[in-house]
Amino acid sequence: MNSDSLKYLLWIAAVAALIWLFYGEQIDNAQAPVSIPYSEFKRLLAGGEVAKVELRGHRADIVLNRAVAAGPKKRSTERVTTILPPMDDPDLLPGLERAGVELQNLPSEEGRGTVLFYSLLPWLIFIGIYWFIWKRIQSKLPGGMGSRGAGDFLSGSAKEVRHEVPNVTFDDVAGQDNAKREVAELINFLTNRERYDRIGAETPRGILLMGPPGTGKTLLAKALAGEAKVPFFNISASEFIELYVGVGASRVRTMFAEARKRAPCIIFIDEIDSVGRTRGTGLGGGHDEREQTLNQILAEMDGFEGHEAVIVLAATNRPDVLDPALLRPGRFDRHVTLELPDKRAREAILKVHTRHLPLAEDTDLSIVAAGTPGFSGADIKNLCNEAAIMAVREGSEAVCMRHLDEMRDKVMMGSVRTLAIQPDERHRLAVHESGHTAVAFFLPNADPLYKVTIIPRGRALGVTQTLPEEERHTLCEEYLKDRLAVMMGGRTTERVLLGSVSSGADDDIKQASALARAMVGRWGMSEEIGPMDVRESEAHPFLGREIAQPRLFSEATASQLDKGVRSLLTEAEQRAETIVVKHRPKIEQLIAELEVQETLDRSQIEACLMAAEHVGKETEQKVS
Repeated sequence: MNSDSLKYLLWIAAVAALIWLFYGEQIDNAQAPVSIPYSEFKRLLAGGEVAKVELRGHRADIVLNRAVAAGPKKRSTERVTTILPPMDDPDLLPGLERAGVELQNLPSEEGRGTVLFYSLLPWLIFIGIYWFIWKRIQSKLPGGMGSRGAGDFLSGSAKEVRHEVPNVTFDDVAGQDNAKREVAELINFLTNRERYDRIGAETPRGILLMGPPGTGKTLLAKALAGEAKVPFFNISASEFIELYVGVGASRVRTMFAEARKRAPCIIFIDEIDSVGRTRGTGLGGGHDEREQTLNQILAEMDGFEGHEAVIVLAATNRPDVLDPALLRPGRFDRHVTLELPDKRAREAILKVHTRHLPLAEDTDLSIVAAGTPGFSGADIKNLCNEAAIMAVREGSEAVCMRHLDEMRDKVMMGSVRTLAIQPDERHRLAVHESGHTAVAFFLPNADPLYKVTIIPRGRALGVTQTLPEEERHTLCEEYLKDRLAVMMGGRTTERVLLGSVSSGADDDIKQASALARAMVGRWGMSEEIGPMDVRESEAHPFLGREIAQPRLFSEATASQLDKGVRSLLTEAEQRAETIVVKHRPKIEQLIAELEVQETLDRSQIEACLMAAEHVGKETEQKVS
């Protein structure tokens, strides 16, 4: 008998028990004595027709004397019942004694069904609460345990092994030429396995795809299977993890066994760091579900025979936490890194994601690519989709350059906020952003200006954007010092023109301090420290954040580090002040224009500053 049949039998038995509880008492009551009014009982008592009375609480069972034709000594009994009045009758007991009626006082008696029901009621409530909590837990378990039987769940057989032949090719993967070359040679291995067997060459069993989120790791794996036209088994590593230890390992065995049957094929494990972390860090001696799952993956990858054309691809953005056993030759032999796309790659990605969009004639994808540094492939896809949504919202028949530019600002800085900014605060904001803009304009090594705005977006009240014309892979000292001066330009301009500073430089000081600390502690650009590594954190290569590490230097060295950072920031502020004092009329002209226009692009900034410079020279000539 299976579990479903047993479940149905239990439900039938429960319904039958409830029917017996509620209707059994009524059947018994159908044979109970006839009920008579209390006044009728008093009349029978006075007439000497009552032989016996049994008191049961407020109910009185009465045995009557009835004379029959058989003779005076032959009598038959008839039972009736009555309900005693709520107020005690003072004449009842004396009347019973005078009539010589036998009186019995018995305990109150209820129906057996009612008694049984009330005795079982606490247990029924407890079982109902337990069942409700258990169903809630089941619905939140990974892998959808609530929709499966317990036997299937424990065996792992209910987890379907999904596979398909993707219709994605390398043409859909733009901007990752190096990564495509690394994996493209596997196509010949999957389709022409005999050539490798004749030479005696062994193709890598596993390829680890590493890179920041959104760089196309999953898309590249699908494209490889699509180019080779082989089955593609796609699963997230978190799907292996379940409540019971051993379920994940069972699913790994099932998936690899199915893949061997359908070889040649590709197995893709996404986010492998969720189960592939270094072993020995779990509770209970390290033998938890994650580690058993990892052990099974390692065993399966070692168990491939030479004739089995099965390639395992895995993706992660945390290669630093993976177990070393995963990275050794024989498991994931080859490591392929997918970087954030450069300008040329971003333009290629834009062409892929806009090939199905109607673009207006003014749309220049090269300008959009230049204005999206640091964007991943997923970010660019989202940018194109948001621009298309904006075009539909405005009723436009094509995606214009304005839509792409507006959505770029939205993705980078956030949506426009509506704030009631006071005039004096708005003027200070224009002074601050004009300071950044002017310092960036007059410094020789600063990045070219792109746009300046005092319209609040996201968490920022105003933004000055600078975009490099070329991709930088190494940062020279002159460029970094100019960046520091640009960061300090807003605060310095406030102090020079308004006589005080504000909290608007909070993020500027934070970024400048982090850059100056990297220059001193990591890159040796300070005389106080020299070429010595005194970093207090390590920048993660893919996640874009700092990871703290233990301090390996003395307090005296830390003091020198702080001194070097302060020296760089002071020097940057002095350079910015020199530019502000020298070009004060031009900056004031820029402030006035920015307060009127609210947003200025590069051409407007250049026209404003150059016009101010021309007017200043004419004034000097007239005075002379």
